[in-house]
Amino acid sequence: MKDPYEILGIGKNATDDEVKAAYKNLARKYHPDNYANNPLSDLAEEKMKEINEAYDAIMTSRKGGGSNGAYNGGFNAAGGSGEYADIRSLIAQNRLEQAQELLDGIDISRRNAEWYYLNGSVLYRRGWYDDAYASFSRACNLDPNNLEYRQALNRMAQARSGSFNGGYRTTSGGSDCDFCSLCTTLWCADTCCECMGGDICRCM
Repeated sequence: MKDPYEILGIGKNATDDEVKAAYKNLARKYHPDNYANNPLSDLAEEKMKEINEAYDAIMTSRKGGGSNGAYNGGFNAAGGSGEYADIRSLIAQNRLEQAQELLDGIDISRRNAEWYYLNGSVLYRRGWYDDAYASFSRACNLDPNNLEYRQALNRMAQARSGSFNGGYRTTSGGSDCDFCSLCTTLWCADTCCECMGGDICRCM
């Protein structure tokens, strides 16, 4: 991959806020929804993927780690509300059981979009991809304009289709199936359309 700072059009001394601002501007410009039924849609999708990877690489390196740069469910240890700061810190340290305990301790009536996002991050790291996707999807539905949640859902959809980690794994541990993969992909695409604030895709 090219220099991630060059991809985002910023210098290596840029602050975290400047990195996020650059990412958001490019994400708005190249988001695939802007190129529906456009011959440039494939190029926009590739550009969006490059932007996502560049942003992840920068933020991971600044936090001093991650899983050897591998996809981590779109988790970002920074940001979010103060109520969930400790949980984000635990997830960043891979202390998943403690993070899950704190999440489970929050009353159902107070579980907002950030709760579902963090829950999805824990589930992803534990290998429960179906449940993680459902949790990310719920976070997007509750807060469709949040780029952090939307990015996690988009990247999770790519992971399910085999773009990350060599393929998709179900929670049941069953065998792979081309027909199941097709159904899953169609479902992912439909859900993504909904979480991005638009009507259900008519292309199905």
